[in-house]
Amino acid sequence: MIEAAILDFDGLILDTETPFHRSWEEIYREHGLSVSPAAWAGLLGSSADPAEAYELLERHLGRAIDRAAIRDRRTAREFELLKRASALPGVCELIEDAVTRGVRLAIASSSEREWVVGHLAAIGLLEPFEVIACAEDVAATKPAPDLYETALRSLGIPPERAIVFEDSVHGVAAAKAAGLFCVAVPNQVTRHLAFPAADLIVETLAGHSLSEFIEAADAYYRSPSSRSRAEGESDRDGRRLTGRTGSF
Repeated sequence: MIEAAILDFDGLILDTETPFHRSWEEIYREHGLSVSPAAWAGLLGSSADPAEAYELLERHLGRAIDRAAIRDRRTAREFELLKRASALPGVCELIEDAVTRGVRLAIASSSEREWVVGHLAAIGLLEPFEVIACAEDVAATKPAPDLYETALRSLGIPPERAIVFEDSVHGVAAAKAAGLFCVAVPNQVTRHLAFPAADLIVETLAGHSLSEFIEAADAYYRSPSSRSRAEGESDRDGRRLTGRTGSF
């Protein structure tokens, strides 16, 4: 029986990925660099400030850049774009559903705690989360399983008692490495990628009830080998719920 839901933060609860991408895109454009959506999406989920983003620009220019100056400028622009951000569709309903059902809530994020807690408080969603595992709490962030293992230890439950919601390939890999059932919810940036390791894929959380996801997770944990492909499934293992009210 599912006792807890563990959610990623960036790109799953709050669309921080689009402002992050736009702030970098503006810098790249100034230097004549264009990065494909798929290539950019592949950088996400492992760090709040991925070294690869700087390396892309350095390879293009053929020289080292002042990373600290770029970081300060880009971060300021990102915060400007985030000022009016709100929770992504379906997130508040999922959280309310979990609270009503007595399903415990946790966060597992590769970002720093100040970033996660600050934004959760700003959009009024901090209180429901019993556990918040962030970059400072582990030796390795996603795709390593450390964040999810830390969240599980804090909750005091085994993997088969929890369900995960993720928006990035790195995040899904981390959840699966921790032995968890994982629902992928690609955002506007990561939708360009395939999610072969996800157990279930939805285009949005809006229009879906928590009970749908719990039912799928319980079935997975009871008999993992019996999972079969459904109509409209995703690449390889992941099954897909299409539209807002798709069924299994």
